[in-house]
Amino acid sequence: MNVVIIEDEKNLAEELQHYILSARKEWTIVKILPSVKQALAWFETNTCQLVFSDIQLGDGLSFEIFNQLKLNVPVIFCTAFNEYAIQAFKNNGIDYILKPYGQSTISDAITHYESLRQSISPDYHTIIRLLQKPATTSRLLVSLRDKIIPVKTEDIALFYIQHGQVSLIDFEQHKYIISQPLDELEAVVGPGFYRADRQHLVNRKAIRDVSQYLGRKLLLNLLVEYNEAITIRKEKASEFLEWLTKD
Repeated sequence: MNVVIIEDEKNLAEELQHYILSARKEWTIVKILPSVKQALAWFETNTCQLVFSDIQLGDGLSFEIFNQLKLNVPVIFCTAFNEYAIQAFKNNGIDYILKPYGQSTISDAITHYESLRQSISPDYHTIIRLLQKPATTSRLLVSLRDKIIPVKTEDIALFYIQHGQVSLIDFEQHKYIISQPLDELEAVVGPGFYRADRQHLVNRKAIRDVSQYLGRKLLLNLLVEYNEAITIRKEKASEFLEWLTKD
């Protein structure tokens, strides 16, 4: 069985490869593809029997790959999307596993695939449209000790993940815990926020300036106090700078 992994985070791709080969030692991972662009190019002249694919890649949604190429290959999507998006997956025949996943999750997904052994034809165009639906949320509920507090989205400088917990910092330097996953927050806070990496979602108005960093990365200097370095990898630098100039 020849398998392809589509994942832009190297450590996650290697972890997924380990889980797959631990479950089926006779299988072969023929390619790990880190972007929509590279996947489109590879599948033009190559194929496989099964794909494990992340959804949010650095240069777009992986659905775009399968929507453009019309591949007749089963795909298992790995997602951290919210319940609304997952319902869209179910309605359109998408097979998926939820992040974070472990060995048992991958093994179960493979067993499920083997019980079906058929390729589905989801409506990827509809899925892309649903996932790109503009956000309208202007307030979020946060926790502070025994209280639940509404916070205006425009007052939030930064969302971040620390020790597995999503928190935020507002422009007055208040810190709050929030129950929603970062992927879900990214979908509802609007275009004024940028997903710098898997741990950080930054308000454009919170960025004081940007510096050159190691390996041609960009370092974000914020208007609020935050002790960890937030960087933009070189592949996303042009996209980020274009976003930074918008109103």
